[in-house]
Amino acid sequence: MYTFLFGIVLLIVGYFTYGKFIEKMFGVKEDRATPAYTSGDGVDYVPMSTKKNSLIQLLNIAGVGPIFGPIMGALYGPIAFIWIVVGAIFAGAVHDYLTGMISIRNRGAHLPELAGKFLGKFMKHVVNAFAILLLLLVGTVFVSAPAGLLYNLMNGWMAMGIIVTLIFGYYILATLMPIDKIIGRFYPVFGALLIISAVGVGGMMLVKGVSIPELSLTNFHPDNLPIFPLLFLTISCGALSGFHATQSPIISRTTQKEGQGRKIFYGMMIAEAIIAMIWAAAGMALFNGYGGLNEMLAAGGPALIVSEASTMMLGAVGGTLAILGVIILPITSGDTAFRSARMIIADYIKFPQAKITSRLWIAVPLFAVSIILTQVDFNILWRYFSWANQSTAVIALFVGAMYLFIAKKNYWVALIPGTFMLMATTTYILNATIGFGLPMNVAYIGATVISIFLVVLFFFAAVKARAAQIPLEEDITNWKGLQFNE
Repeated sequence: MYTFLFGIVLLIVGYFTYGKFIEKMFGVKEDRATPAYTSGDGVDYVPMSTKKNSLIQLLNIAGVGPIFGPIMGALYGPIAFIWIVVGAIFAGAVHDYLTGMISIRNRGAHLPELAGKFLGKFMKHVVNAFAILLLLLVGTVFVSAPAGLLYNLMNGWMAMGIIVTLIFGYYILATLMPIDKIIGRFYPVFGALLIISAVGVGGMMLVKGVSIPELSLTNFHPDNLPIFPLLFLTISCGALSGFHATQSPIISRTTQKEGQGRKIFYGMMIAEAIIAMIWAAAGMALFNGYGGLNEMLAAGGPALIVSEASTMMLGAVGGTLAILGVIILPITSGDTAFRSARMIIADYIKFPQAKITSRLWIAVPLFAVSIILTQVDFNILWRYFSWANQSTAVIALFVGAMYLFIAKKNYWVALIPGTFMLMATTTYILNATIGFGLPMNVAYIGATVISIFLVVLFFFAAVKARAAQIPLEEDITNWKGLQFNE
């Protein structure tokens, strides 16, 4: 219990201390016009309030990741708490803040465009393909997961195919419509339900005196699987997630002032980490330890854990509301995954999106591919998603480090977590059966060599980029706009 509570306190303190440090180091320009005004188009570039942007950002980034991931990570025991807390404060929230703020400084640019500017034109093409792949995987996973939860919640009275069709129908509308018509209008309500459900489960565990395991050297390590790198890919969205790098630019196009960035980007990552802590604790405490949790996962996966934990803690009615909150999470990330993919492709091919027919030309093929992917086994999709997700986080952190290096600011805040995750993702793909299948000791050596080489390459490129004086932000000196207030 004390490990869990101390972790929650550290997350809150981290927002007010390290978050403030990152904001001050980055250097907010309150008088600089944001893309919501300089590029306003009534579709993707629409100014919205801090509260609305914060709740949308939370729902965008918090898919099933901060629930399913921590539940599976709970097999490692309380050490999962350490990764969630340390990862969120020093990696995930920094990742989200830098991605969002650098995007604001560059016309709301998405990660591929930022990678092209700060890591070279070749990386723009690589990251563009990588980001679209990730978003397609996310969108597909976030159709399958909520559809399964809804099917169980309704005891199978509605066919799975109909549920999937309805979710896809919603995704199409949310992808095509102006951001303030559906997402901006309904997400604040969904956000409230999400927070209430998570706080409800966590609060009742405390009220009922549920025994949450404390950190020790003996109560983790499932089936002798290595903590590194597996834990750091299993728990992603609650600690560090590259998917967030595809979502923050959506809100960078609706943010009114740069000073709102810490609440929207850094703060919502901390909020997501608190959600992850609650579900990790539920997984560890409510099913008779590692053995019981493992059996439940084998029987019905994380979705079964969510259903059982919600009902156990909140009763039939409260549990149903909590499950609905969890169902909302992937749906409200899946729609913005497709929206982000549409925007990235449009930016890449320079295809204006003001007309709905232009949006359809891009969106229809995306949904067609996703429908095909729904036929692939969920567990296989999740493994590829986990690796692609954290590899995207590495790219985003290196973009942030390059930006800060060129600006002669503290680039280590991004480079250190970026290098750590580079080592983790490389080790995983070298060892995993979905990768190269090498023995773990060989994977460790190979990942170390590759990571050192890429970091050295980064410094060579960074020195060259600083000498070339690459502009860090879009020139808006000729922009003529009205004064604005929240």
